[in-house]
Amino acid sequence: MKRYRCIVKGKVQGVWYRRHVAEAAAKAGFRGYIRNLPDGTVSAVVDTPEESFEEFKKILKKGSPLSKVESVECEEIPLEAPFHEFGVIR
Repeated sequence: MKRYRCIVKGKVQGVWYRRHVAEAAAKAGFRGYIRNLPDGTVSAVVDTPEESFEEFKKILKKGSPLSKVESVECEEIPLEAPFHEFGVIR
C-alpha cells in the first residue's frame, strides 16, 4: 500500500468536482480525501496499491461534467495512519 497526493489544476472548483471524484473513488474502493486549496486547485490524497494508482488518476482526470481538468500532478508521500473511507474535506 502506498499513499499519493495529487494536485489537480483547471476548472475544478464550483463545478461539483470534489463530490464526483469522492463518489467514484469510494465506489472503486479507494480510501483518502479530496479538498479545495486556496489557489483554485484541488488536492487529493489516496491510499492504494501501486498497481491501482493509474485507475485513481483516471477518476481525477474525468472529474465532473462541468469540470475541465488541465493537469494532474502526483507524488508519493509517507503512509501514516490508514484512511477508512474516501471523503470530501471542506
